[in-house]
Amino acid sequence: MYNKITILIPVYNEKDSLTELVRRVEETDFGLEKEIILIDDNSTDGTKDLYRSMTHKVLYHERNMGKGAALRTGLKEASGDIIIIQDADLEYDPKDYIPLVNLLLEDKADVVYGSRLLDKRNSKSFLFLSFVANKTLTLITNLLFKAKLSDMETCYKAFKREFIKNITIRSNRFDFEPEITAKVLKQNVRFEELPITYNGRAFHEGKKISWIDGVQAIWTLVKYRFSD
Repeated sequence: MYNKITILIPVYNEKDSLTELVRRVEETDFGLEKEIILIDDNSTDGTKDLYRSMTHKVLYHERNMGKGAALRTGLKEASGDIIIIQDADLEYDPKDYIPLVNLLLEDKADVVYGSRLLDKRNSKSFLFLSFVANKTLTLITNLLFKAKLSDMETCYKAFKREFIKNITIRSNRFDFEPEITAKVLKQNVRFEELPITYNGRAFHEGKKISWIDGVQAIWTLVKYRFSD
């Protein structure tokens, strides 16, 4: 029986989008008790001032450590039966994870990813290099783990509690994505993907991932294919 859902939102310098993003998450109705946890990764742009008007749990890092570290902090506090990851920008629409959660509630899957690449309308929303990098990383994931993913690097990942709480996350930055995917695929889980919408932003709009993170992702996939 599932009674509560936790939405983890790692935040770093998102003062222009955070209030609207939280409003959208609040308006998304799952029919379950909702726990929203924000993890501020030592924002310096005024984002911290926004929390005063919010009633949700906020966790703070004293120094900038990265998305993976923020999610590790948030997971320790998450009490939901289902756990979802949500970025603090507006690239993703929280309404899209209702179908993902429904697959878990109906016990048709244990882990569900929201795939940007299963919806062809999203093709123009990707920066070219980001698109190529994502396709390459997903291909490597599929080859290493004999999987059939279309979008390994997606933000929208929904888990039954027991399938993420028993995983030790070691990555601090964006290598969280390949690490969690690798460790999930090595479990005996029912894994599904569903299409989601995507409104990608450019680097001058605040996008933070870089080519260095792509190289790190490849190393992370190989490392966790052969170790824990």
